[in-house]
Amino acid sequence: MSAALAPRAKCTACLRPLSGCICRWVAPISHAVEVLVLQHPLEVHQAKGSARLLHLSLAHCRLVVGEAFAVPVWPVDGKHTLLLYPDSLQDTAPDLRVPPQLPPEWLQAQSRLRLVVLDGTWRKSRKMLYQSPPLQQLPRLALRNLPPSHYRIRKAHGPDQLSTLEATCYALSQLEGDAERFQPLLDAFDGFVEYLEQAGGQRDAQTCKSCPPKLTGFIQVAS
Repeated sequence: MSAALAPRAKCTACLRPLSGCICRWVAPISHAVEVLVLQHPLEVHQAKGSARLLHLSLAHCRLVVGEAFAVPVWPVDGKHTLLLYPDSLQDTAPDLRVPPQLPPEWLQAQSRLRLVVLDGTWRKSRKMLYQSPPLQQLPRLALRNLPPSHYRIRKAHGPDQLSTLEATCYALSQLEGDAERFQPLLDAFDGFVEYLEQAGGQRDAQTCKSCPPKLTGFIQVAS
């Protein structure tokens, strides 16, 4: 196999090429609420994704890849499982069940809570919910009074849309009542975003220097 076709060496922790390793931004965080991230398959190799950094930073976090879940992928262990998702009923479909109400007493025992987080674009995560009856049966946790997202590297369709990492940190802060504990991870995420912005700018500059002039009015977008 030629050197040009040889696979790039990957970091064994973050699973990214060594040149794009994100382990420098891992910020270990202790927390009481267990986290289960369900990641859409198209997000696995998304360089701008935040779920892997979240997974490596949280002490009690599991990451499962899939698009449709016919059966629960969380254990029956006495914990109360809830879904991080807007509680609005405006998003309806013929086969979409109305979620049950979140019992107030669940919130009194943080160590018995399990938070399920969908990692994908808004459209992909909504489809994951539609195709997964077990997720529809979970009470939902909606986020309140959110600050603006720092996730400048991916386009949001609304001011209240956050990265998976930001949304999970704010959800844990809301459930555990301790925002300061998760601030180091949010600060590290800012560094991760800044790095991706700089890397993207360098690639754009290299492309402009190496490519011949093109007709105006056409934009070539790299995949």
